[in-house]
Amino acid sequence: MRLTRREFCQGTATVALATAFGLSTLPPFSGEALAQAKVSEVELMAPGALPDMVMGDAKAPVTIIEYASMTCPHCAHFTETTFPELKKRYIDTGRVRFIFREFPLDQLAAAAFMLARCAGETDPGKYFTLVDTMFRQQRVWAVEKPLPPLLALAKQAGFTQASFEACLQNQKLLDGIEAVRTRATDKFKVQSTPSFFINGTLTAGALTIEDMAKQIDPLLKS
Repeated sequence: MRLTRREFCQGTATVALATAFGLSTLPPFSGEALAQAKVSEVELMAPGALPDMVMGDAKAPVTIIEYASMTCPHCAHFTETTFPELKKRYIDTGRVRFIFREFPLDQLAAAAFMLARCAGETDPGKYFTLVDTMFRQQRVWAVEKPLPPLLALAKQAGFTQASFEACLQNQKLLDGIEAVRTRATDKFKVQSTPSFFINGTLTAGALTIEDMAKQIDPLLKS
């Protein structure tokens, strides 16, 4: 379902955490299917509708792609509990290249991603900083009337009222985020968040660092 700028702007004014535009009804994977799920790494890494947001060495032997939704509590939990150690142990040491892709489950998540994209337009570091901040403060802004707290967070990242509104009215950007999600669903069978591709193998759920290490370490030795 394509969301127009007018519908999006009207919706974000009153949207609740679970209000979706046809996205939140996606069925979950079964654990058995996930354990066997693998896609072509060439196809997975092909350019999409929006430039990838990337951390780490391009020559790292392991590439992890996360599909997440900004209103997903499991995604927030992963960011708070697992990602700092993943970054310290694997990304900062040049062993893992980490790619973050948008998979909004509702209008509010799409709005948050739009703001992150606007913040990181010239500096990808600002994208990740705002994403991290929004995940850590998810309980503050992912509420029934989200625009005031979301605007407050955006202003901390350098937005003005005008630039905040302009970003959320960018239909091209919204279409791009929706295209990233649609490609993930149609081509790579992503149906829940967070979902991770580790060198092409799909696993879903808020993985612990131990869970991730069990998949990463053998790839580093091979």
